[in-house]
Amino acid sequence: MGDTTAWLMLAAGDDRARASNDGYDDDPSSHYSWDSTVPNHAKPAEGHVIVLWDKKHLLGASVIEKIDRGRAPKDIHSCPRCDKARIEFRTTLLPRIKCYNCGHEFDEPKTRTADVDTYRTRHDAGWIDLAGRLDGARLRELCVSPKSQLSLRPLDYDRFRAAIGEAPTPTSLAPLEAAAKYVRSGHREAFVRVRRGQGPFRSALLARYGDECAFTGRMPVDALEAAHLYSYAATGTHHDEGGLLMRRDVHRLFDLGFLAVRPDTFHIDVHPVLSPYEDYASLHGKPLRPRLTTAQREWLRKHWKQMRSTSPGGA
Repeated sequence: MGDTTAWLMLAAGDDRARASNDGYDDDPSSHYSWDSTVPNHAKPAEGHVIVLWDKKHLLGASVIEKIDRGRAPKDIHSCPRCDKARIEFRTTLLPRIKCYNCGHEFDEPKTRTADVDTYRTRHDAGWIDLAGRLDGARLRELCVSPKSQLSLRPLDYDRFRAAIGEAPTPTSLAPLEAAAKYVRSGHREAFVRVRRGQGPFRSALLARYGDECAFTGRMPVDALEAAHLYSYAATGTHHDEGGLLMRRDVHRLFDLGFLAVRPDTFHIDVHPVLSPYEDYASLHGKPLRPRLTTAQREWLRKHWKQMRSTSPGGA
């Protein structure tokens, strides 16, 4: 993964520096926003890994599927003496604002409105919750420039990956890396296309298979998703025999190729990266539960060929 570009991004909240602006509307697990007033604003790109933190702890990591770009007016606050934006609101001291450029203390900032370029990631498909795995000090050490104070700063991905593997609760980043590889290969739309017709497609599968996940057996209906056995993004079509019901986590791992179906026996094949997880490892070698149609068998053969030739360590 030596060619992986990664960014450490400071998530919104009480600890995100925002005195010079009116803040950002972030949801760490799905999107992250910034604008052209932020250093490095134009450098993150689709396929890059992003690691989010709150200055104290790691929150999680993902891959940028898409960046929505725009233009918008923004109120920018600055020091009334030196006109610099290096100001901080203070919660316990008065005056309530201090300029870290000239040292001036004041209660009301100078405010101007400017048009800025806006950026907003979409990254929910590859999100891995890593809450608390590393603390802020360790994350700073893993940056390309450990003393950087920027909210968007380059991160040494290989060292970050190793640190996650050595954490008290180690977590595999393989699903994230598979997603990053997929996006960089030009298949970004597989993550972001709006799936029109998904409701009727799921209803048809529920009518046919009831409350049963194809891999794990009976499940509450609310836990089951309609899984395409092919790349819906490539065709935009819901084929009548092109899907099965899967539990949400199973669906995700199937889409990434870590769960697949052998094309000779149609038994479940579990990728070695999942072997530490008993619930998944126990599925290896078991037959799929529903009786497959000829078309479904063909779709599963294609899934095997595509995913196991592109997933990390694939057969």
